[in-house]
Amino acid sequence: VGLLKWLTLSLFAYVLVVLVVGVEWRAVLAGLWPSLPAGSATVVVAILGTTISPYLFFWQSAQELEEMNLSHAAPLARRPRGAGPVLQRLAVDSAAGFLVTMLVSLSIIAATAATLHNSGNGAGSTGIATAADAAAALRPIAGDFAFALFALGIIGTGLLAVPVLAGSAAYALAELMGWRAGLELKPREAMGFYGVIALAIGTALLLDLAGIDAMQALLLTAVVNGLVAGPVMLAIMLLASRSSVMGHFRVRGVGGVLGWGAVVLMLGASAGLLLG
Repeated sequence: VGLLKWLTLSLFAYVLVVLVVGVEWRAVLAGLWPSLPAGSATVVVAILGTTISPYLFFWQSAQELEEMNLSHAAPLARRPRGAGPVLQRLAVDSAAGFLVTMLVSLSIIAATAATLHNSGNGAGSTGIATAADAAAALRPIAGDFAFALFALGIIGTGLLAVPVLAGSAAYALAELMGWRAGLELKPREAMGFYGVIALAIGTALLLDLAGIDAMQALLLTAVVNGLVAGPVMLAIMLLASRSSVMGHFRVRGVGGVLGWGAVVLMLGASAGLLLG
């Protein structure tokens, strides 16, 4: 976890790219309220799927549980009076992560608009099939420095995402199957858990060697994430709203309004794609 925390600094490479390529900030501000042409439902669901991905629910909860087990702390349900500092830490952690996510996402979108889709300078390119193509497209527009920054961001993001994605799948399947799970365990103590991680990474390597269009695969994956996230969020909110499940920590007030609003947004976007 400590290593992954420091790897998140690589995400700010995308912010630096935006500063280097010379983005027209007036156009960015004007485009904050997007126009949605016909047939854009797929892209909307994909963007939501990359922001609210189902694997995040499993990863964060599993990590919190592991840290609680390692520190031998009693569950919050058994000590609700002392839960204040813990809940405050979780709120600050989630809010800070949300703000960083939005900053990086907007930087990636702005950098893409200023480079890959920039028809004004005649150097824009939309024929991007690999991460290497995306990095190389920056070189004639913003120079070697931006190229190096973008490449650094891609490498850092990959090192950050691979263990999280594979680990989240392993946590989810292990919980479903009742296996022992946790990165603090030795491989022989959780063979099913580590087997899923190895299988996920091995499958990804095979897909890469098969020459599949990485960008199309990413788009399809994001759409699937967006479609799956709605039902998962609905289940989470139903459980989180029940006193029989959450006790003193039942979701209510502003948290409940925001949570149900997010559920409606995700389900509405999915319905628009499936029924449109």
